[in-house]
Amino acid sequence: MATQEPSPPSSMESNKPGFPKKILGNKLEDKHLCNCCHNILRRPFQAQCGHRFCSYCFNSTVSNGPQKCSACIKEDIFEETTSVLKQGCAFPDNAVRREVENLLAVCINESCGWKGSIKEYEVNHEGKCEFMIVPCPSCKERIRFNEQERHNERECPERTLNCKYCKEPFHFKNIKAHDEICPKYPMICEGCAKKKIPREKYVDHIKFCGKFRTPCRFHVVGCDMSVEKEKIHDHERAFAYEHLNLLLSVGAALELQLHSEKTKVAELGRRCTELEVKAGTFENVVCVLNREVERFATTMEASNRQHKLDQDKIEALSNKVRQLERTVGLKDLTVAEMEGRLREMSATTFDGVFVWRISDFAKKRQDAIAGRAPAMFSPAFYTSKYGYKMCLRIYLNGDGTGRGSHLSLFFVVMRGLSDALLKWPFNQKVTLMLLDQSNREHIIDAFRPDVTSSSFQRPVSEMNIASGCPLFCPLSKLDTKNSYIRDDTIFIKAIVDLTGL
Repeated sequence: MATQEPSPPSSMESNKPGFPKKILGNKLEDKHLCNCCHNILRRPFQAQCGHRFCSYCFNSTVSNGPQKCSACIKEDIFEETTSVLKQGCAFPDNAVRREVENLLAVCINESCGWKGSIKEYEVNHEGKCEFMIVPCPSCKERIRFNEQERHNERECPERTLNCKYCKEPFHFKNIKAHDEICPKYPMICEGCAKKKIPREKYVDHIKFCGKFRTPCRFHVVGCDMSVEKEKIHDHERAFAYEHLNLLLSVGAALELQLHSEKTKVAELGRRCTELEVKAGTFENVVCVLNREVERFATTMEASNRQHKLDQDKIEALSNKVRQLERTVGLKDLTVAEMEGRLREMSATTFDGVFVWRISDFAKKRQDAIAGRAPAMFSPAFYTSKYGYKMCLRIYLNGDGTGRGSHLSLFFVVMRGLSDALLKWPFNQKVTLMLLDQSNREHIIDAFRPDVTSSSFQRPVSEMNIASGCPLFCPLSKLDTKNSYIRDDTIFIKAIVDLTGL
């Protein structure tokens, strides 16, 4: 029975990456470092490739599926079979774990003198050091672990206090704002100087406090004196004449204001009348405009209907045009095909003799040199109307052993309609010629077919493999002054011996 491959513990068993390097009290070795977090290994696991990882780091790496080992890639030793990290491909490295746990460790927190092994550090000191710097959960200020209680009670601006007057809780930073709204906060009467009056009872107190100073009842007409409530009647008697004068002056001012207001009302009445006349005029204009809008809407609706009809007609005509264009395109292809066949038929011979005119020689040779069109096929020719079908194939920059140095010329047997009536293999002598246009010295090569070659068997595809002369004509002979090229044109001639046919 096969044993299950070991795999790292879940993140619940070890949910921390490696120990910080600073805790190590002696020399640091690479084998004690995690290849993921690059800290000291915590519960090390070794992958198939030999690299070690913290249990937490390995689980995190493979949690989203198999991953390539970055250490293998960095060291340029990556192998598809062993350098892919996945669940079940690593095992606990207990030997290295014991080595790491026995290493000397020191606390990295300032002012802490703790020393021991890494194992003791993890069990007894990590996360428990009194000198560890931690953030206050309320104000986020960073403080020492052993100063949290004093900070929370005396220093934290976010600490909660209870008001000593109303006993309601509030944040320390809001103490002034709370004092201004606290209903129990002690107030002092400005009149009688009585102290410790709760804010919620202060309004009731000043209503009945005889010493509280209040504005004179005639302050609305100009008296600007403030008087204690218990002396208000004495003040009104003492200043009765002044108050009367103030009332009279205010009355005269009110009468002038009333006259001014009446004038404004009359002016507003007149403007209202003018506006009513204008409004009537505008109503008539609006009625005319409404009729025009209705007429325009009717016209627009008719135009839209006509536009839709026109669009439908245009769409139908467009479809017909596209159909005609497709038909014309097919006709053009047919015409082009027929023209090609006509050209081929006009160049076709039926006596085994074929002369191939190649114009634009310089351009076509450059195309061959550049590899754009290394080879060219001639039109087909026949030994007789119902005889063998053949063509020529030429490489203007050479082919095979003649590439770059010779013009290569080949003979090709093609599949014809009368092949079933002919004798196979093809066994007629073939003569190939590059014609001297001065009729002095033609370049001639001739061969008799190798009847065992597939090139001369009955064709099973459109044409057989070409056979002929890769070293037909040196290119150097065409590069110098010669009579083979005239008006950028050469002539190739093929003669098939008809003896025995």
